[in-house]
Amino acid sequence: MEPAFWHKRWEDNQIGFHQPQVNTYLQNHWPSLGLAPGSRVLVPLCGKSLDMLWLAAQGYRVLGVELSERAVLDFFHEQGLEAEVFERGAFTVWRSAEIELWCGDVFALEAADVADCTAVYDRAALIALPAAMRERYVRHLTQLLPAASDLLLVTLDYDQSRLDGPPFAVSDGEVQRLFDGWRVGQVEARDILQDSPKFLQAGVPSLFERVYRVQR
Repeated sequence: MEPAFWHKRWEDNQIGFHQPQVNTYLQNHWPSLGLAPGSRVLVPLCGKSLDMLWLAAQGYRVLGVELSERAVLDFFHEQGLEAEVFERGAFTVWRSAEIELWCGDVFALEAADVADCTAVYDRAALIALPAAMRERYVRHLTQLLPAASDLLLVTLDYDQSRLDGPPFAVSDGEVQRLFDGWRVGQVEARDILQDSPKFLQAGVPSLFERVYRVQR
């Protein structure tokens, strides 16, 4: 998607992808990664997700990357957090305690920026991107991340001919293909169609959320 698309979504408050609570899959499966206290976690396309607060509360350092300045400003305002703001390369960085939000294009990240990130949490990045950009995104992560990296990934899998994205459908087969060379394990799958009126109305027969642990 072009940057203008996401800027407009945030400006128009069309952010149905934002969850008003901490993600259950994150709470249930993140502990299985066994990260050391103080580990740094990359959260790409983070929006104003409350998941970042949860990660910080568990003792991790959070590096969120978000294109929309509106999302970043809303995060700090809504959480009542004061932030130090400074420039780093192609990004404007907002920092408050253990949380840093880098405002800019995730594809502008360099290896040095994430050299101390031992894990990635992706609930809304991969499924926000059309197919060609998903390929580019995974290649980018593969090139950037340290040799030993863990990723907790949440996807949506549905009949996209009934309803186009975003969020885009990403099948299990595509996840396996995109992360070729990684160790991919599906840890949970749940059909959430009955809780998703937009997909029900579009006649989508099933809507699976799939959770993966992906390791270098």
